[in-house]
Amino acid sequence: MTLKPEPEETMPLVLNHVPSFINVPVSVKLKDIENQINVILKGLIYEDKTIEDDNIEIKVWKQAPITIRNDRVSTSERIKTTLPLKAVIKYRIGTHTMGVNLYKTSEFNLNGIVTLTSDIGLSNWKLKSKTHITNLEWKESPSMVVYGKNLPVTYLVNPAIKIFRADIEKSIDNAIEESMDFKPNVLAAIEKLAIPFKMNDDYESWLRLVPIEIYSTDAKLKNDLVLLDMGMKCYMETVIGKQPESKFDAKNIVLKPVNKMPNHVTSNIIAISTYQDASKIITKNFSGQEFGSGSKKVTVKKVDIWHKEGKMVIALDLQGSVNGIIYLEGMPQYDVLKKEIYFDDLDYVLDTKSKLLRTANWLAKGLILKRIQENCRYSVQSNLDEGKKTMLTYLNNYTPITGVFVNGTMEDIDFQKIELTNNAILAFLKVKGTISVTVDGLK
Repeated sequence: MTLKPEPEETMPLVLNHVPSFINVPVSVKLKDIENQINVILKGLIYEDKTIEDDNIEIKVWKQAPITIRNDRVSTSERIKTTLPLKAVIKYRIGTHTMGVNLYKTSEFNLNGIVTLTSDIGLSNWKLKSKTHITNLEWKESPSMVVYGKNLPVTYLVNPAIKIFRADIEKSIDNAIEESMDFKPNVLAAIEKLAIPFKMNDDYESWLRLVPIEIYSTDAKLKNDLVLLDMGMKCYMETVIGKQPESKFDAKNIVLKPVNKMPNHVTSNIIAISTYQDASKIITKNFSGQEFGSGSKKVTVKKVDIWHKEGKMVIALDLQGSVNGIIYLEGMPQYDVLKKEIYFDDLDYVLDTKSKLLRTANWLAKGLILKRIQENCRYSVQSNLDEGKKTMLTYLNNYTPITGVFVNGTMEDIDFQKIELTNNAILAFLKVKGTISVTVDGLK
């Protein structure tokens, strides 16, 4: 019937990405750090089995749960840790002479409270602390006779604190670091976010996040919270068609320290409509419709779209008074109000137009062409609404794991521009909003 305007050779799809930046303020309650430390640090926390070197043998247990508070007395940001402990101390007096041990050994049980303060920060995804013992109080002070004098046991034990204080301080630091290692949780959360999720069934549209870099400020203490700002630079894509693969690669994610980050989300989304998928959507638009009048009518059985010389070619497979394929061409545009992709100044290609004027002049008339043009469009409104709705579910007290809550807001999605490739229509969109993560009741 008419000559087919052959599509240009298909080239790889190249996306001119503008990165998105998602800021994620994170707050962790000191109570949750306290709970995690008590899980990690329990039972025997220090043991010195050798009595020969200094005449003292010590075992120290955690006697009761550790408590953590903000050290409000301090002018700097510090954590105050209270560690109830029980110590079993063996102390010997005497001498070794002429091959004979002339020692007397006594054993005592002491209960006490160790107070420690910690400076906090963030290093390599982990909450870091530098802890120092600031006070040790024994609840009782039994005594023993030493060379005829009645001396309190604590008088003998306290000098030995320097032996085990470094071990207790290190135990607290290690427990804080182990309990607040953000890397596994952050990477697990990002891996989930990077799995493309469906936004609309009718158009088979998927949102895909491609993480590039992760940023974080240093950790700060405020009241009963540890605060830090995290951020992710990523690409965001909306893919039309079958579910795309995730592009997440944990080994390429690097945490970069920064001093400050903005308190909003800026997302640049690319909506990708392959010509094959756009053809399916527009074919649905023509379902059940007839064009013409009286006995001269046609229906559109199928629509195919491709790119040629900067324009879109739309092939309509007709059935009725005219049977065969006719070809139109035009430029895709975006209707900001209706949020639709449509084809402006759609017209028959020259060969199709000349043959229709000879054989089916009624079909070539502008009124029918206008009606056809009205169907050569597809709305992304529901696509965007569904996308926004889906994304908002992740911003309304969303709990990816127990004790972690994600909240936020999202503004309207704004259209930026349309670009054509040899195999897809690209719509560039932008959305702004806010997001925050709180940790409360971490298990």
